[in-house]
Amino acid sequence: MKKTNTEITHPKPPSFFRRMGAIFYDSLLLLGVLFLATALLLPFSGGSAFSPNHPLYSLYLLFAAYLFFGWFWTRGGQTLGMRAWKIKVCGENGDSLNWTQATIRFLVAIASWGLAGFGFFWIMLNKNRSAWHDLLSKTKIDWAEKR
Repeated sequence: MKKTNTEITHPKPPSFFRRMGAIFYDSLLLLGVLFLATALLLPFSGGSAFSPNHPLYSLYLLFAAYLFFGWFWTRGGQTLGMRAWKIKVCGENGDSLNWTQATIRFLVAIASWGLAGFGFFWIMLNKNRSAWHDLLSKTKIDWAEKR
């Protein structure tokens, strides 16, 4: 079986630290998206602030985050942070994610963070460097092809 250029250049899947770098970049961008999502709601609240513990507001922000990640994952497999760190998400066979995979990936990643990030630390224990959300959504993080 012939190896691709990506397999020759990068024999192992991206490391935990590379993935955390992409997550850090994405978290900065997501913060801006959440500010914009909040600004879009202000005319409907009479310009008054939202209670951070209001369940509908929290669900709205969670849905905005889901749309942010889901859109990038299903449209090319890279968020802007992933693009900067030269990694991408794809199905186990290298195909693009569908919305079902994106949904599972997003929800399990949220649960992983809720459990002190243990689902992400799993990357360091798994021989394929897969996190819980990779395993359950049948996706993987791979190197992005050079363009």
